Amino acid sequence: MIVFVRYNLGPEVVVELQEEATVAELKEVVGQQQGVQPDLLRVLFAGRELKSTSTLQGCDLPEQSTVHIIVPSPASSSYKTLLLPEHLSQGEEENHDSLTRLDLSASRLPTTSSTLGVILERNDSEGVGATSAGAKDHSVRPRSTFFVYCKSCKLVQPGKLRVRCRSCRQATLTLSRGPSCWDDVLLQSRVHGVCHSDGCHGTEAEFYMKCASHPTSDNDHSVALDLIMTNSRDVPCIACTDVMDVVLVFECLERHVICLECFRHYCQVRLNERQFVYDPDVGYSLPCAAGCINSLIKEVHHFRILGEHQYDRYLQYGAEECLLRSGGLMCPSPGCGAGLVPPDDSRRVECDRQIGCGFVFCRICREGYHEGGCLATQSQTTAEGSQDFVVDEGASLRGRWDRASLLLLQESTKPCPKCSAPVERNGGCMHMLCPLCKAEWCWLCGVFWNRECMGDHWFG
Repeated sequence: MIVFVRYNLGPEVVVELQEEATVAELKEVVGQQQGVQPDLLRVLFAGRELKSTSTLQGCDLPEQSTVHIIVPSPASSSYKTLLLPEHLSQGEEENHDSLTRLDLSASRLPTTSSTLGVILERNDSEGVGATSAGAKDHSVRPRSTFFVYCKSCKLVQPGKLRVRCRSCRQATLTLSRGPSCWDDVLLQSRVHGVCHSDGCHGTEAEFYMKCASHPTSDNDHSVALDLIMTNSRDVPCIACTDVMDVVLVFECLERHVICLECFRHYCQVRLNERQFVYDPDVGYSLPCAAGCINSLIKEVHHFRILGEHQYDRYLQYGAEECLLRSGGLMCPSPGCGAGLVPPDDSRRVECDRQIGCGFVFCRICREGYHEGGCLATQSQTTAEGSQDFVVDEGASLRGRWDRASLLLLQESTKPCPKCSAPVERNGGCMHMLCPLCKAEWCWLCGVFWNRECMGDHWFG
């Protein structure tokens, strides 16, 4: 097993160990190289200090990962201990969640703000013998729960979450707690910790993503695709109805699920139709494929799934739409299409020769400039979407991320006749007591408590 080691923020050094090597063995090797007693060394990786008794594999440290090994001075150690945020005990500091075990496929909350509403949960039962992101074996889930667009691979790839000190930008910061939601990862000043770099008193954590498919340098970052996740609930795609291992979950209230191939096809069809939606805050984006309202994709890097050529078209169309919205227009001359912002409201518009062809045209009809009324107006295209990508209504009902939970609620609960809160029946008795409003009612007939019900079908 190969590990890249940075000793006291020095250059990376390659260290080769056995697959089952422990952190203590790594300290021994580095201690011999640097002439330092191994018990003085501290190994930092992914926002935590690794215990000497742990194995490297048990610490979720993959092949060719970079770890930081430091020798803290006694003065800096005592100083940083006093500044430990949230006043965690030593045991709590050692046992906080590993970044590599955070599971963001567990659930997602719809959000109305510009931030992302995702709940991260641990899923330690997945184990280390996991398959790749494209595997079809549903008995063993893909280990990665983060997905990114990697500029080197030019593909959507499994990602890894890393953390560093916001002040010195070194990965020598240990977290006081792990992130619990996407806001913790994407927004500043949400999570704190202790930086162990000499001379740095930074306490703010800065999270970033990397591609997990190949070794990466310190500056080789990737964009987090927060809507793409492991299909841990076996939800079928709303388009093809297949159950795929990696899916995209829209941020609509229904939280519809679509496989990545159908999502690529959906984006391609809407791009060809120029049916993307321009939003001043989000940009050029698409809503849920099932047509749900308030469901625009906020992270437009998801459209990288189109591929480089089609993504360039997407950028071009987005720029053109922005120009038109701001009062500009495109040169209608064939093969030109230069973007123009005329200085006045004159009908006569001349394409700038420095960027275009010099064609002079009428602002109203887009034909060559002429005096008098326009002979004909261009036919207006309808805003209706084509039938090239249609989501079946039944498939959209099945392809919801929360469908299993909703079905369970429907089968095991009934609404309280007073406050409509779902109440679960416990045992064989039909006498129900709402835990919210304390109303007493009958499970069978759904009316408030009365003696007729008690005599007819109440038991116990």
